Amino acid sequence: MSDARPGADAAPVLRMESVRKTFGGTVVLRDVNLAVAPHTVTALIGASGSGKSTLLRCANLLEEIDDGAIWLDGQEITDPRVDQDAVRRRIGVVFQAYNLFPHMSVLDNITLAPRRVHKVGRAEAEEYARELLDRLGLGAKAAEFPDRLSGGQQQRAAIVRALAVRPRVLLLDEITAALDPELVGEVLSVVRDLKDDGMTMVLATHEMGFARDVADQVCFLRDGVILEHGTAQEVFGAPQQEHTRRFLRRIVEAGRL
Repeated sequence: MSDARPGADAAPVLRMESVRKTFGGTVVLRDVNLAVAPHTVTALIGASGSGKSTLLRCANLLEEIDDGAIWLDGQEITDPRVDQDAVRRRIGVVFQAYNLFPHMSVLDNITLAPRRVHKVGRAEAEEYARELLDRLGLGAKAAEFPDRLSGGQQQRAAIVRALAVRPRVLLLDEITAALDPELVGEVLSVVRDLKDDGMTMVLATHEMGFARDVADQVCFLRDGVILEHGTAQEVFGAPQQEHTRRFLRRIVEAGRL
């Protein structure tokens, strides 16, 4: 596998080792090993139910793993002695559902965590929030309430909210899945910009063309196992596993790649 990826020689920001997760006796993640280098994008691909979302939820400690270990910047965050809330403050997460508070303005949604959790002063928090809103094309929407925004605008606001805490790594879980097709492009363009800025990201996505063009590392999951991983060129251009080839053929036949 090529070592030409950005940050390939740097210590991983996020690392999983032999991670296993079960729900009610069903194994959802099986001995998952993953290393995410700084300033890189890792794309998780695979059919629905393959374990992509669970992997992200385990990485953010929203789900407790049954075996294995997870490290963030060299610290084992699955150690029971670790302050999980402190860990989550270093990880940004954006889900399919925007999860914006409907009774709060966009600006208040974004500054809530910096002010309440990170104890940043209101003026500083709002200044940074407005800077981010401007960068993501939402500068004029700061005072609006979420229901006054389009789906694409709400998802961009959710991304701004995750960025406002200055995360070490950003986890994106199928962030275009709930969007109308015409809104998908505007959200994906934001992720491209974040990549250009050097943000470390792990994203679960069904947007195969986007994963091929943007990801430094691609992981194909099947039945909770990372069956194949490599550069985007390797996985999409010359997949080694028959299951990967079959999955990509279906994607091509459906016109999604």
